[in-house]
Amino acid sequence: MDDDRVRAFEERLWLGGEEVYRQFVARDCVMVVPQPPFVMGGEDAIAAVADSPRWSEVELRGLRISRPRDGLIVLAYEAAARRGDQAYRAYCTSTYLRLGPDEWRVVQHQQTVPPTAA
Repeated sequence: MDDDRVRAFEERLWLGGEEVYRQFVARDCVMVVPQPPFVMGGEDAIAAVADSPRWSEVELRGLRISRPRDGLIVLAYEAAARRGDQAYRAYCTSTYLRLGPDEWRVVQHQQTVPPTAA
């Protein structure tokens, strides 16, 4: 998968709903997010997406893409997302595993919200 497709794939996960997660997130995926339950698996993430409004826009800033071996893609970036008047920023990583020709699944995703100054 070339870099433009990787970016589009990740953006689709931010903007898409339950159907996108069911198609592209592995059931045994491990996710860490900055709100309870903090650590979850793929099925829990799919359920969480089904019960929450999706982002209307997202920008992946400073996207870095690594391919440590064939069939494995690792991303790191700063997400700037928005829905209505709500803005969200987080530093993120995602890992994709190729299951077959042109068939990829997210097997890891993490979001860290930047600390706020006291």
